[in-house]
Amino acid sequence: MDYHPNVRNQVRRAYLQNGPCQPKNHKFPNSRKGRKFNHSWFKAHEYWLEYSISKDRVYCLCCYLFKSSGANNFADEGFCTWSKKSRLQVHVGDINSAHNEARKACEDLLDEKGLAFRGNDEGDDSANRGNFLEILAWLGNINVEDLQPYIMENAPKNLKLTSPDVQKDITSAFSFEIIAAIIRDIGDSFFSILVDESKDISSKEQMAIVLRYVKEGRVIERFFGIEHVATTNALSLKKTITNFFSRHNLSFSQLRGQGYDGAKNMKAKKDPEIKDLFSLVTCVTNVVGGSPKRLEILRKIKGAEISEALSNNELETGRGLNQESNLKRAADTRWGSHQNTLISLINLYSAVMGVLRSVSKDKTSDKRFEARGILVHMKLYNFSFRLHLMKNIMGVTNDLSEALQRKYQDIVNAMKLVRICKTRLQEMRDNGWNDLLSEVSSFCEQHKIKVVCMNDSSLGKGRAKRNVQENSNEHKYRIGIFNAVIDLQLRELNDRFTETTTELLLCVACLCPSDSFASFDKDMLKRLAEFYPKDFSEIDIVLLDGQLQNYIMDVRTSTEFSSLNGITDLARKMVETKKDKVYSKVYLLLTLALILPVATASVERLFSAMKILKTRLHNRMGDEWLNDCLLAYVEKVIMDSIVNDIIMNRFQIMKPRKGRL
Repeated sequence: MDYHPNVRNQVRRAYLQNGPCQPKNHKFPNSRKGRKFNHSWFKAHEYWLEYSISKDRVYCLCCYLFKSSGANNFADEGFCTWSKKSRLQVHVGDINSAHNEARKACEDLLDEKGLAFRGNDEGDDSANRGNFLEILAWLGNINVEDLQPYIMENAPKNLKLTSPDVQKDITSAFSFEIIAAIIRDIGDSFFSILVDESKDISSKEQMAIVLRYVKEGRVIERFFGIEHVATTNALSLKKTITNFFSRHNLSFSQLRGQGYDGAKNMKAKKDPEIKDLFSLVTCVTNVVGGSPKRLEILRKIKGAEISEALSNNELETGRGLNQESNLKRAADTRWGSHQNTLISLINLYSAVMGVLRSVSKDKTSDKRFEARGILVHMKLYNFSFRLHLMKNIMGVTNDLSEALQRKYQDIVNAMKLVRICKTRLQEMRDNGWNDLLSEVSSFCEQHKIKVVCMNDSSLGKGRAKRNVQENSNEHKYRIGIFNAVIDLQLRELNDRFTETTTELLLCVACLCPSDSFASFDKDMLKRLAEFYPKDFSEIDIVLLDGQLQNYIMDVRTSTEFSSLNGITDLARKMVETKKDKVYSKVYLLLTLALILPVATASVERLFSAMKILKTRLHNRMGDEWLNDCLLAYVEKVIMDSIVNDIIMNRFQIMKPRKGRL
């Protein structure tokens, strides 16, 4: 801390590059009590523990470089009570301890990649000044005649425009113009909003908003911004959306649909048993996949299993068979990834157990006790039962989830998949019990897991049994878990696709042009118009009747409409052939159908982008700057279309400047 603030990180980096002082060959002296430092402690704490020969004390390099407020013996006075080795581990503490925070700061300092807002050394002599300054210097070099006289060291000393505040203003200018471009593109068209919420890395609840509209027959989804919300109840979201519309001069009269976190296939996670299952699976993936060392152990164990199976002729050989696989981690925005995680865990069960046993015996591992707890649960029949149950249920609903995640949703096929999912889940509930039991029993026998007898009591020996049937294992697993979880999934599908919603979507399906407009139904399309009383009066519906008859005769006899696949293709073709003007009311129906938000997958994809921008290393980004950066990052195409003069003018009028661009 005696160094100038601008070079402190350079000094810290020099210390870290040299590593902690660990004189392993030194002859350590005895203390007054006859105890002395043990050189094996260096190996146990090789990253941070250092020894001072002159003081015969040990210190923590990380805490010395990034000491938090408060007393810290390992950073100030040093530690020399050699009889209390446990104090070293006490100093390390849990994941949020002062030591681990300091260690993270050290790792972050060494891992800096050069982002302008990560705290790079922006000095003139630095080789890594951050993206903003590096790109600015690069532009000056390739445009010597035009830019060189005005940038970097050639710019006026009080007008370099390289400060973080200026960078934020430039990003804000881009954000403003991107929003303005989207609003101009929407014009007076109808649109729907897609809304979802998620916590960012700093545990702030962020609500992302996407606008969906139709332009020249094409469905367009534009990210419009994020809003920080204190709570996620309906009243809070409504207030936030209302303020958002008012701030951007959006009219509710143009709003024709709202989508809020729809189409998830994880309703079953509300069941306590299944919630515990996914929590345990998450712990497994964190422990086993949390380090390259443990992943290498996993691969070696699985490789040995495959070699043994091949030598015993238990596996077939051939190109593409027996490929190396890892335990897959579930993604936040890909519902099918949860199924992939369960499948990979089933396939790698023996190898995973081997890794966990290895970690549980490793006295130096901070995951040792967690691994022991996981091992206990994974050896139980209850875990195997829930694991296979959810794998099968998600196998039923996965195709529907994937269909609803696509940006250009095929509502016709999606509705078919809804019916298929309901039918298959009901069939599984009625007839799938014995098949599941056989599958689980086979898995348990393969991995030497004790199989539960369904006729035995679930209460154990010596417990009161008023009702033998209700206390049986079969009642516990079949009624309490199997039926309960499937019922939750069926209820979710029924809640998402109610009678009214289903009727609306079936009406939309009548617009499908496939097979020479085989799904066309004039009465159903008139019913669709009745769902939008603001856009179709009683007179309009009468006029729509005649227009639909002309429309269907026209398109069925036109070769241009003979090979269309979905309503998106139909809308584009109507615009290309000018039939959107001839059959304006039919095209309006088509537009309303296209902006109908069935799912919010496109909004969830934005949270992946948010994790790229707002990571652990720069989690103090303000809401406004995060929003501006996200807009520029997600809507790159619009950003590229905005000419520099517009951005410079916007930047200039934001506040008084010392000079003009």
